[in-house]
Amino acid sequence: MTPEQTLDSLGLVLPAAPEPLAQYRPVKRVGDMLYLSGQVPRNADGTLVTGRMGTDTSIDDGYAAARNVGLQLLAVAKSVVDDLSRIEIVKVTGMVNADPDFRDHAKVINGCSDLFTEVLGEAGFHARSAVGMGSLPLGVVVEIEAIIAIRS
Repeated sequence: MTPEQTLDSLGLVLPAAPEPLAQYRPVKRVGDMLYLSGQVPRNADGTLVTGRMGTDTSIDDGYAAARNVGLQLLAVAKSVVDDLSRIEIVKVTGMVNADPDFRDHAKVINGCSDLFTEVLGEAGFHARSAVGMGSLPLGVVVEIEAIIAIRS
């Protein structure tokens, strides 16, 4: 089954690749590598998913926000490669808007990592960092960036 068929079987639809919120590009291709800028979670109406872990957002809600970002990252990659079976996730960096006492950053970023492995299988496994931040742009709950290899 192709990644696109897997998305369909999971009832998931890739959003349009998001437009930048500032002066940057969503992706930079260098040879057979894609460097994806940090993406933030968006609701279906385009509004941002905001919150702070340990204050007003549950781990389940943070996980869902990270999964949402994973779909956006796949959409950005697909805008360059057009066929998700040609990509392999190399590295994910997940930043979590969290109180200093919050300890479950990895459980939040698992939303993105789990999505990648569900959709891409072995090509979705990756190296990863999951870190807490004192704040994130526009108050979003997570921001996630990725490095992706393009396979022949």
